[in-house]
Amino acid sequence: MPTGPAARDLTAAYSLLDLIQGSVITQAISVAARLGIADVLAEGPLPATEIAKRVGSDPEATHRLLRALSGYSVFTFQPDGAYALTPMGQALREDAPDSMRGLAMLMSNPLHWEEFGHLMSSVRTGEANLPKLRGQGAYEFLMSNPEYAAEFFGGMRSMSESECDPIVAAYDFSSFGTIVDVVGGRGTLLSAILKQATDARGILFDSEVATADAPAVFQDAGVADRITVETGGYFDKLPAGADAYVLKHILHDFSESDCVTMLKNVREAIAPGGKMLVIEYVLTENNERHLGNIIDLWLLLLLGAKERTLPQYTELFAKAGLKVTGSVSTGSPVSVIEAVPV
Repeated sequence: MPTGPAARDLTAAYSLLDLIQGSVITQAISVAARLGIADVLAEGPLPATEIAKRVGSDPEATHRLLRALSGYSVFTFQPDGAYALTPMGQALREDAPDSMRGLAMLMSNPLHWEEFGHLMSSVRTGEANLPKLRGQGAYEFLMSNPEYAAEFFGGMRSMSESECDPIVAAYDFSSFGTIVDVVGGRGTLLSAILKQATDARGILFDSEVATADAPAVFQDAGVADRITVETGGYFDKLPAGADAYVLKHILHDFSESDCVTMLKNVREAIAPGGKMLVIEYVLTENNERHLGNIIDLWLLLLLGAKERTLPQYTELFAKAGLKVTGSVSTGSPVSVIEAVPV
């Protein structure tokens, strides 16, 4: 019989250790994404040696990478010695409908990795650290580093576009005649909305550069005849008289004063009886686990901006003469907040 001291329960400590090792898992997933392993496995299971041959990597090291990620359900190891994709691993495919490959690659980019090494500074000061690190604001830095910008915006796009189907499944846009997507980029969300709201017309409002690919997106969605593009930016006057103004992942990037300016532009443009629809992560007030809490740290570090709770959005909107009338959760981490002029 054992006579030494009773063994301590280390469950909590080892659970914390698993979280601490999260940076290693991030890098491992990013390596798998950059190598295109999920794309190689799209047609069926393969042994590590064959995977390595196809992606140009070391066979033993590839097995070790796949073995580690199998423990996190990204891949699965079969009795015959082959590796296969799991539902999670499918999202690493470049052609997956909800691909996260772009975001996985962004997370291992040396510039991005370096930025997050300075989170301590932002927590100490409450200010964005990226301008201190780079000598430029976030957008200026991205514009002066086009290769990194392509990876950054590609990663953001993959996450944002995965939210489109859940949004249109959760919210009924069919009561609106004209819908303006404010700074809506390529128009992916607006196209999805118009596929649901078959009698509505849309206006995509953004810069010429941001909307360059929009016509192809509209054509692929079969809504090109119901959308027009108007050029403008975050703080410009909006096309007037529409029934709905959609702002998706915009307000969380800006200071309160900038948000109020944009919201007042919506208030000025909106038609009588119209609605503003703000699509954002709505943080819970009980601190439960939510993707928005992690994105909130990104915003602190990069922009000095933040995510908000519904009461915080209610207070913010009121400063621009808008009243929250409801919030609809979706099958993704974002919610649709309705507001109308007071």
